[in-house]
Parts: sequence; C-alpha cells; structure tokens
Amino acid sequence: MIMKPELDKNILIFLLSAIGLIVFPHIYHIPIAIFSFFCLLLSWRFIGVWQKKWLPGKLIIFLLFVCGIALLYSRHQGLFGRDAGTNLFITALGLKLLEIKKERDLYLISYLAFIVAASQFLYEQSILMAAYILLVCCVLLAMLVSINSYKMQIFAAFKTSVIIIVQALPIAVALFILFPRIEAPKWLLFNEQRQARTGLSDSMEPGSISDLRLSDELVFRVKFAGAIPPQRQRYWRGPVLSYTDGKHWTQANFQKPLVKPVVTGASYQYTLLMEPQDKNWVFALDMPKEFSAPLTLNAGYQLITSESPDKRAEYKVTSYAGYNTGSINRSEYQTATQLPGEPSDKIKQLVGQLHGFDSGPDNFINQLLKHFRVEDFHYTLTPPMMEENPIESFLFKTRYGFCSHYASAFVYLMRVAHIPARVVTGYQGGELNKVGDFLEIRQADAHAWAEVWLEKRGWVRVDPTAAIAPERIEREINIDRQTAYSIVAANNYLLRPAYNWLKQARQLWSNVDYNWQRWVINYDNKSQSNFLSSFGINDIKTMIYWMIAVIASITAVLCWFLLYQKPKSTDKVLLIYNRFCKKLAKHGLLRGAGEGVKDFAERVKIKLPEQATGIDQITAVFIKLRYERVATGEDLQQLKTLVGLFRI
Repeated sequence: MIMKPELDKNILIFLLSAIGLIVFPHIYHIPIAIFSFFCLLLSWRFIGVWQKKWLPGKLIIFLLFVCGIALLYSRHQGLFGRDAGTNLFITALGLKLLEIKKERDLYLISYLAFIVAASQFLYEQSILMAAYILLVCCVLLAMLVSINSYKMQIFAAFKTSVIIIVQALPIAVALFILFPRIEAPKWLLFNEQRQARTGLSDSMEPGSISDLRLSDELVFRVKFAGAIPPQRQRYWRGPVLSYTDGKHWTQANFQKPLVKPVVTGASYQYTLLMEPQDKNWVFALDMPKEFSAPLTLNAGYQLITSESPDKRAEYKVTSYAGYNTGSINRSEYQTATQLPGEPSDKIKQLVGQLHGFDSGPDNFINQLLKHFRVEDFHYTLTPPMMEENPIESFLFKTRYGFCSHYASAFVYLMRVAHIPARVVTGYQGGELNKVGDFLEIRQADAHAWAEVWLEKRGWVRVDPTAAIAPERIEREINIDRQTAYSIVAANNYLLRPAYNWLKQARQLWSNVDYNWQRWVINYDNKSQSNFLSSFGINDIKTMIYWMIAVIASITAVLCWFLLYQKPKSTDKVLLIYNRFCKKLAKHGLLRGAGEGVKDFAERVKIKLPEQATGIDQITAVFIKLRYERVATGEDLQQLKTLVGLFRI
C-alpha cells in the first residue's frame, strides 16, 4: 500500500513528538547515559524525517544496538525489576525508531510506547502525572487514528482519540473497582533504586531539626473520625532518644513495650496516610492504644510498621490524650539517667540554684521552665555554632537555640538531678485543610520535646520550647513556613484577597490529591474488600457476577448511544456528497440505506440520462476522496464545485 510522502512526514513528526513526551518524565528515573542515548536516537530520527539519506544503514544500526546493550550492562541493574525493565524498553524504543520502513513498524512502535508510558506509574502515581500520561496517550492514539485515515486532520484525529478514551472510561472504572486486586510479585522489586529522602533521623544534635524547618515537604496527612485535637495536643511521636555523648542523642535498644500504658481521657480516632520515607516509623498522637497489623509499639511507645516504608500506606489508629505508663525497671532507669561524664561545677550550681537536689521533681521542672522563661533565653532557627560543650555553651553563653537545644538541655539537667528523662522527636501541630477537613504535617513541623518519669504518673511530656516560645506550640500555621510573598500579602490590604484565594486554591488541590491517594493509589485488596462489603459483595463469586452485570450494562448503554443517536457527520467530503443526494431526493431519487455510491449512480442515470456525465464525475471524485489515499485538497474543491453546478 503506497502512502502519500507528505502525509508520511506529518505522521512521523506526530509519532516522534508523542514518544518524546512519553519518555521525557523518565529523566528522573533512568541513568543519564541511557536517557542521553535515547535522545540521540530520537533526534537522529527527527532529522531523518527531512533528510532520509542521513538515516543509518543496517551496519550502523547493529553497532548502535551493541552500544545499547553495553549501556544496559554497564548499569548492572540485573534482568528483572522495575529499573531494569524500564531501561530495556526505552532503549529498545529508541533503536526501533531508526527502523521505520513499513506501516506495521508504526504500530509496533506505538504499542511499545504505550508500555513505556505505563511504566511511569511504577515511579510516580500523582494525579498530575496521571493526567499527563493520559494526555500523551491521547496523542499517541490520535497518531494511530491518523495512520488509518490519511485525510483526517491532526485536530480531528486528536478529537476522535479523546472520544474513544471517554467511551472506554466507564468500563475501566468498573474494572478498577470490581476486578480482584493482584499484588505485585516480589521479584518485580529487585534492584530498585531507592531515593534518599529528607526527614527525622534516629539521632539528634542541637540544630539538626532546624534544617527540616526549612522544608515544606509533606510527611503525612491525618483524617479524624470525630473532633480534631487542639493544636497544643498535637504531638506526633517519633524516635525516643535516651543515650547521649554530650553532643549527640541516639536511640536506646528498644524492642517491645516494657509496660502497657493505662489510658484515660479523650480518645481520638484517625486515619494516617504516610508519605514514602526511609524509616519504618509511623507518627501517632500520644498515646497510641488501638491499632492493627502491621503496626507494633516499641518500648519508647513509638509505632513501627513491618511493611515497606517507601510506599504510601494508610493506618487507622486510636490515641488517648491521658495516659499513665507506670513504673520503670532498673535497666530503663539507668538508660534514662545516663550522662556522658561528670557534670561541670557550673551545671551543678545551676541545678542546685533551681532546687534540683533538695526538692521534688515537679518543683525542679517548674523552676527550670521558669528559668528559661525569665532569663535572657531566645528562640531562633539560626542559633550560633556551639562545637564544644554545646549544652553548657547554650545554657551560659549563647542562650539562643531551637527546640532541640531546649529539649536536650532540659533532659541533661534533669539527669544531673537524678530524674529519669529522655528526648522525644517527632512532629508538632499540623496545618488544617479546611476544604477536606484533615491535617497536613510537613517536615517544617519537626519538633523535639522531653519526657520525664514521675512516680505514680510514668513518663510525662514536658515541652521546654513552650516556655520560651509558646506561639510555636499554640499557633495554627508556623510563621517560618510562610513565604516572603505571603508575609507581604498578609500586611498589604490590596494583596490580601489574592493571598487568601491562593491559599484556598492550594488547600482545594491538596484535598483532591489526598482523596486521589486514598481512593485510587491505595485501593488495594483490603480497601476493595471494605468498600465492596458495604454493598453486600463479600466473596469472589459475587464480585465476578457484579463485574459482568456492570460491564454488560455499560456496554449496552454505549451501544445504544452509538447505534441509535442521530447521524451527524463532520466529514467534509460526506457533507458535500449529501448535498448532491438532497438535490436528487427532491425529485424522488432517494439513496437506499445500504446502497453503494456506484449502484446509486447507475440507477439515477437511468432516470436522468441527460445528467449522466455530471453524475459520473461527482461519483468518481467522491470515491477518490472517500476511499483512496492519493486524493488532494484540489479534489475536494473539485467535488464542491461539481455539486454546486449540478442542476436538474
């Protein structure tokens, strides 16, 4: 089958552009050498659209093939897994572009491009990426439509592809909801490249958390079943740090909870949607009491998950605002009173001055908090460097610090007074999304506080930062998270409406993304089972019956819509020919429903022999435009002229 050269050029440009859009997002996922190799092949093929003599021969293609294999081998990413498969498909797609000779090559490349497009979801599943991939797939589908209809313009082909996708969406949604969810086999995860992520560490030194305060990266979102706790109670518990060398604080060897806490007071039921992270930590409100597998509670009362933390995961937890952890054993007491060495005389003098040696723990705690509040201490995100003896330097020299400075100094002084204490890191607060009524906790909410063990009360939370900077705990939105624009807008009457509108738009988008993650990305076996159970679908047999019934119903509706709607043609050739048929119909010459144009022309010529020449000309040009691939724009103009001049 001979294709028109100019039309071939347009289709090739269309195809190469679509493939470039499909592969482009993989620049963040595949090695730069492989991505550059693909770009070289794509650019070479683009040049070949206009300069065919520059296209490589069989020998050069073979050498490029060897280079591609060498590149893949040099990455040492194995034969299986996400990364190895993606690299292989992209390299194969680039090489195949140089072998386009026949129409079947276009089909093969298109199918390969669809696979590469789908592989993007193995790396990122955001709603924006889904929309982008849907768009480029529409472009690719439009290219396939163009291959099979050379008279169709690009815009018309794209419109047709959109209609096809819209018609397929109802069945796709039904299959997504009802089809049994299949977990990915473990071998698909081999040799995956894991990206390092910022976040809390399992150790702390003064100033470490202040780095996170500059990050707006989302950590997790929380949806409460009932009332949302006030800001001052939103302490999201993370690693508990008990050992110190005087500068660094690290975790003790926690295994299982030593004593189960007795909970009292208000309870909060909520659903955590954790973002991907490096650690298997789940941040819950103090004190988590009710939760299910894969969550467990360690001796620091921190929730740990046994699932892979580098995937988004949803957990249901119930926490209680009041709790009593009870007594501690000798080993825990020794850990919670450990000191890196003998305290200096200045430290001992300060503890004695605040009645740490001659009064009860409660009085010493109050005296120390008052000391922070009354003396010349300051809360800042940019404290001065304290390389040597950071705690002593902070207490007696700089007096400028962040939450980690206050928490570590507080715990250290407690231990000097022989009161068990430890540092707890995590997140505090969270911004309320009023559109979706859920909290967003970001790295900027990272915080450190202290816990002191008190007789008959167990571990009690004490936040020294609240004594020096209560606004850090009470406020709804952290001032340091706001951009310079928002600060100006908040103080400028003219800019305030725009700032409020942008804030609402941001919260609306965040709500959309939150529901996308919960109901689409996290729609696994458990979610499907819970959702379908609400409709009485509790077994696989019933699920299949429902799936067949729903798909059959959708198919029936689509068939009715396609078969029984009023015919509305947008084909210019057919519209012009229909005007010719209408002229004949006025004289009783109607074309039958299944009558071919040639048969119709022969029948009309018998009735109108004097118009035979005009009828033959119109029929011949129409057949050329409608069914042959060698028609031109001049033929369309000729048909329009012949029909306009036709008179009976």
